[in-house]
Amino acid sequence: MSSPSLSHPSSAAWSRERLGLLLGFIGMAIFGGTLPATRIAVSAIDPIALTAARTAIAGLCSLALLIVLRRPPPPRRLWFPLAVAMLCISVMFPLLMALAVQTVDASHGGVVLGILPIATAFVAVLITHERPKPLFWIASIVGAALVIGFALRQGGGTLSAGDLLLLGAVAVSAIGYALSGRLTADMPGWEVISWVLVMALPISLPAAVFTLPADLAEIPLKPWLALLYVALFSQWIGFFAWNAGMAIGGIARVSQVQLLQPFITFALAALFNGETITPQIVLFASAVVATVAISSRTRRRDAPIAPD
Repeated sequence: MSSPSLSHPSSAAWSRERLGLLLGFIGMAIFGGTLPATRIAVSAIDPIALTAARTAIAGLCSLALLIVLRRPPPPRRLWFPLAVAMLCISVMFPLLMALAVQTVDASHGGVVLGILPIATAFVAVLITHERPKPLFWIASIVGAALVIGFALRQGGGTLSAGDLLLLGAVAVSAIGYALSGRLTADMPGWEVISWVLVMALPISLPAAVFTLPADLAEIPLKPWLALLYVALFSQWIGFFAWNAGMAIGGIARVSQVQLLQPFITFALAALFNGETITPQIVLFASAVVATVAISSRTRRRDAPIAPD
């Protein structure tokens, strides 16, 4: 019979790992709803107004939390990477995504954005001067080719404006997430995203005031709820659960749940947007997910992969 002193550490480690996986899954599921919610929101709210409003709401909540917890401002050496991350994550990514879903379905966007973890890993490799195994580069190239092939097939042989916007969103988000990942060495992940959003307030607040329609009562309830979702959950709270999950359960293990994100997006797009999920979409998404899994396992060291 094993003594409690020997069995307890193993049990505690298993419970901690499960908690990390649960938090990671919650964060991933929240991010999976971003595209369907954005598509609902842009049906009644201009993409520029939506971007400004979601960033301003999340920024005000972040400012309140930082004040309540009495968090000191970041050191000046971190201001530049925070500012770049702010422009990428809080301004360009949501704007490009909102513009894109005006012309492409959320499920289509789910396949294209499925390449985001590979793009983030690629930027991280450039920043950290890593030398990953050749299989990493092969998987990355195959993943990118699959996404472009999917977009060309769906667009009748050409890349649509929506696809170009989504690919731009992938590029800027990869830069923002890679920089954010480096910043977590200096402060907790929730604090990184909170300071990023606070730094955006001088841009997002005036933009929201000037771009939202004068008669807000004309906006239906459903787009309002979608706006609140992308502001409070996609832009802010989702990062709390995701970063905490990776911190508790380990980056290498918890980040693997992100492989389910395209399929969460498909399910929510079918439920809330009434989209038809074809076998072709599922097939391409599964192939992209496979390349993400291979690339994430063949890097020399662990790094957070992109949530959104």
